[in-house]
Amino acid sequence: MGLLGIVIALGAMIWLAFRGWSILIIAPAAALLAAATAGEPLLAHWTQTFMGTAAGFVAQFFPLFLLGALFGKLMDDSGSVTAIAEWMTRVLGPQRAMLAVVLAGALLTYGGVSLFVAFFVLAPMAHALFRAADIPPRLMPAAIVLGTSTFTMSALPGTPAIQNAIPMPFFSTTPFAAPGLGIVASAIMLTFGLWWLSQRENAARRRGEGYAIAEEEASPDEVAERPLIRELASTAREFDPAEALQGSRSDEPPAAFIALLPLAVVIVVNLLMSFVVLPRVDADYLGLPEWGATTLQAVSGVWSVIVALTAAILCLIALNFRRLPELRDSMGAGAHAAALPVLSVASLVGFGAVVASLPGFGVVRDWVLSIEGGPLVSLAVATNVLSALTGSASGGLTIALDALGGTYLTRAFDLGIDPAILHRVAVMSAGTLDTLPHNGAVVTLLAVCGATHRESYGGIVMVGIVGPMLALAAVIALGSWVGSF
Repeated sequence: MGLLGIVIALGAMIWLAFRGWSILIIAPAAALLAAATAGEPLLAHWTQTFMGTAAGFVAQFFPLFLLGALFGKLMDDSGSVTAIAEWMTRVLGPQRAMLAVVLAGALLTYGGVSLFVAFFVLAPMAHALFRAADIPPRLMPAAIVLGTSTFTMSALPGTPAIQNAIPMPFFSTTPFAAPGLGIVASAIMLTFGLWWLSQRENAARRRGEGYAIAEEEASPDEVAERPLIRELASTAREFDPAEALQGSRSDEPPAAFIALLPLAVVIVVNLLMSFVVLPRVDADYLGLPEWGATTLQAVSGVWSVIVALTAAILCLIALNFRRLPELRDSMGAGAHAAALPVLSVASLVGFGAVVASLPGFGVVRDWVLSIEGGPLVSLAVATNVLSALTGSASGGLTIALDALGGTYLTRAFDLGIDPAILHRVAVMSAGTLDTLPHNGAVVTLLAVCGATHRESYGGIVMVGIVGPMLALAAVIALGSWVGSF
């Protein structure tokens, strides 16, 4: 009955979430349902297991949600995101419309701009380019997904995406874990995605299919106000779309160099903190109880991203102070944009903690750990499944690592596997099957682009699932054969 209760609770949570119910309500309700079917104490599971784990997630990762949302909002309101999109359009032009959209998305997200902020700028840019190049707009969502939600989220070394930060405390790794494997994976995703998009573009031209909009485009502001999209988006990424409407956007974007500089600061400072500054810090005091009895290795990855984003925010404000006349309101909106996502993902993590503590979960754990192919394959399967079920890469990844991270780390040490490979495999696995039709980022992107699942979801599958799956398989094979590099 315990395992059946877990399945029923999970199914109810998924069904209600996709109907627009707040995950803040249904996650604890589903956790209590699972506990009740197992005959476990309900109040203890709610206040001790659920809330204890959810609070731990917030304590560990809220700074990253906060700083990421702040940076994205300030980049948007200063006009920097628009300036970068316009610069990329000028450099590549309509004749390379597909490549321009992909590279603009990659540049923004690898530089730390929140996904939904990027969506709201890239969609109008893509419409203009695709119209000039006479490319069917149904290919737009796939091009944007390739640039924003694949290699820059899960594979490129040093990416400040929250998904890349989550494994660091579990495996004592840095944002640059397994850099060589990450670069190989990025090359596979990008090459496959661009090849597929070019094939579809050429096929459309042979059929005489060009740019045509079947219905009026929805503005980003209209999309952000839709309640269902807000609820779905809150578990998918680290920015509440509703806050995109707050603050005041600059009417005079900065020069491209000024707009790009804060992105460079994120990357350079992250690199310096990871390999130059923190390795030289004497942090033995972290072993004391008042500091959580931890180690520098366990927190250095998160600290690196925190310092990098903070430095980029200060640089951005200094360079664009005159373009941010309502700085207080913009920063308030950025802070508020982090609140709902971090609590939503924390609620998913709390649900996972309750489920993992139930006797029936032992069957699931034994099945996952018995998967042939070793811990890398097992970790990939577990993370993929949980990310798909929750519709959240960060939620599925944290649930998997909370329940099984210690076991995988022990097995890795026994087999001589570098924890950096576990990190890279876990992050890449979270960024594959989370891209299912119900994913909040997918729903939001289609709405912003004025497309439907029927028109455009097939392309999203190819560049957002098939390409990353190929890259994941390559990383597992290479990591098993030659180790981390």
